[in-house]
Amino acid sequence: MRTVLVTGPGGAGRTTVAAATALATARRGRRVLLLSADPIPGFPDGTEPVEVTDGLWSVRIDSGEHFRGELLALQDRASGVLDLLGGHRMDGEELTELPGSPQLALLHALRRAAEGDWSDGRFDLIVVDLPPLREALAVLALPEQLRRYLRRLLPPERQAARALRPMLAQLAGVPMPAQWLYEAAARKDAELAAVQALIEDRATTLRLVAEPGPAAEDALRTARTGLALHGLRVDALAANRVLPRHSGDPWFADLAARQEKTVDHWYEEWGPTTALYEVPHLGRDPRNLDDLALLDGLARSTAPTGAATGGFGAGDGLCAAPDEPAPGRADHPWWIEDPRRTGERGAADDGRTPPPGPRAMGAPPADGGPVLVWCLPLPGAVKSDLQLVRRGDELLLTVGPFHRIITLESGLRRCTVSGAALTDGVLRVRFTPDPGLWPRTD
Repeated sequence: MRTVLVTGPGGAGRTTVAAATALATARRGRRVLLLSADPIPGFPDGTEPVEVTDGLWSVRIDSGEHFRGELLALQDRASGVLDLLGGHRMDGEELTELPGSPQLALLHALRRAAEGDWSDGRFDLIVVDLPPLREALAVLALPEQLRRYLRRLLPPERQAARALRPMLAQLAGVPMPAQWLYEAAARKDAELAAVQALIEDRATTLRLVAEPGPAAEDALRTARTGLALHGLRVDALAANRVLPRHSGDPWFADLAARQEKTVDHWYEEWGPTTALYEVPHLGRDPRNLDDLALLDGLARSTAPTGAATGGFGAGDGLCAAPDEPAPGRADHPWWIEDPRRTGERGAADDGRTPPPGPRAMGAPPADGGPVLVWCLPLPGAVKSDLQLVRRGDELLLTVGPFHRIITLESGLRRCTVSGAALTDGVLRVRFTPDPGLWPRTD
C-alpha cells in the first residue's frame, strides 16, 4: 500500500487537488481511500470509510468526536484517581474540543490507516489531505517528538518495581496510579510508533500544492529546508489554478505572466528531482466529481529522469500510481563521510546509511584528527538561522522555524563534536573520537 500526503500553503487548493488525485487514481482501476478534515463537494461526511464512486472511499476526520471519545475513555481509565480526589465526571455533551485536537485526530486517523481497521488490504493507495504546509510539517514531526517525551517522562525501565506496587498500595491505603499510567504510556507509544513508521516508510511521499506567485514561492523555499531536516520525500509539486498564458485582457495577461515566471523558477529549483504538474484554473471552484475529473484531464505533468515519483510519470494527469518499493523504513536523510577516504559515504551506493558501528569506523587515529563527518542536506538554509547543540547522545538541530532532535548512533556517541560548517546547502558536523571510549586494537 502506498500513502500520498498532500499539503501546501493555505488557500492553495490542496484539498481539491487531494480529492482530484484520489478520484483520478480510482478511475484508473485502483482502490483508494481519501482522508480529509475539510468538506469536499460531492463527497459524503462519514467518519468511517464510505464509498464515493467505484474504487474510491472517503473518511471525514471529525476532531470534535475524537476529542470527546478520548477524554471520556481517559475518565474511565482514571476513575479510581478521580473518585479519590472527589472529581465529578463530565458528559460528552458538555465537552468542547481544545486547541491541538485536530492534529491528534489526524494522527489517530493515520494510525488506523497504518495498522488499524483501515489497513486490512482493502486499499492500494491512501491519500491524506494535510493541514497547511507549516502546520503539516509540525504534525508529521509530532509522533517522533511525543515518543521522545514519553521516554523521558516515563522511562520504561522504571517499571521494574511493578511487583512492589500492590504492597505499597496496601501500606498507603490508596490506589497506586503508576501501573495504569505506564500502561497508557506504552499504548500511546505503540500507536505513535505505527504513525511514525507510516510517515517514514519508503512507500510514503509528500505532494505539494501551491498557487504560483511570490508568496507561494517564498513559502515553498522555506519549507524545503524543513522537509529536508525531517527527511520527508517530495514526489510532485502541483502548480494549481494556472491561468491561460495568452489572454487579450492586459490585467489577466500580466497575472498569467507572473504565474509563468514562478512556475519557471519551480522547474529550475524542483524539476531535477521532482515531478511537476500544472493544474489549470476552471474559472470557478470545483463543485462535483465531474469537475474533479476535469482537473485530472486538463493537468499537464512532467517527470524528469531520475525523479523519485513513485509511479507518477509524464502524461498521467493527477493519477498517483500505487507502485511502490518494498515496504520498510526509508533511508535516513543524512550520511557519513570518512575524511580518510576521499568521497566515501558508507556501504550503500547513495551513501544514505546509518552511521557504521565502531568496527567499521576503525580505531581513532593517533593524531586525534576527525574520524567521521556527519552530513545532512539543508537546501535553502542560511548560517545565521542554524543552531546545533550536542546534548548527551542527541543532536539538537534548529534551522529557522524548524527543529529536530536526532539520536546519535552508538559509534558517534563515543565521539565529540569538534566543528561544523554549512557549505553548498549541506551541514557537515565533524566528530573526533574520545580515546577513553574506544576499545584498543593493539
